[in-house]
Amino acid sequence: MPQYLYRIRPARSEFYDAPTPEESRAVDLHFLYLKRAAEEGTVILAGRTLNEDEAGFGIVIFTVASEQEARRFADEDPAVQVGVFRMDLFPFRVALAPPRS
Repeated sequence: MPQYLYRIRPARSEFYDAPTPEESRAVDLHFLYLKRAAEEGTVILAGRTLNEDEAGFGIVIFTVASEQEARRFADEDPAVQVGVFRMDLFPFRVALAPPRS
């Protein structure tokens, strides 16, 4: 099945230092969305850099059947939907990884 990666970055430069209550809620929903997708086998890996400056970003590597489904999956991320994160989608191929159980 095809693999994709979406990269997310905070839309607001003050996000790391002073998230609004709405941003915090959106990030909580974002985490639950990805956790559910990981449990279902769609998400292979999700995480973020630990620097909290303009260079910081998160990634989600996942599998779906088509680019259209990939776009929908990334666009439906709750934090992307409400504009907390800007998102860029890329076709991707994992070259090395431990076996998935």
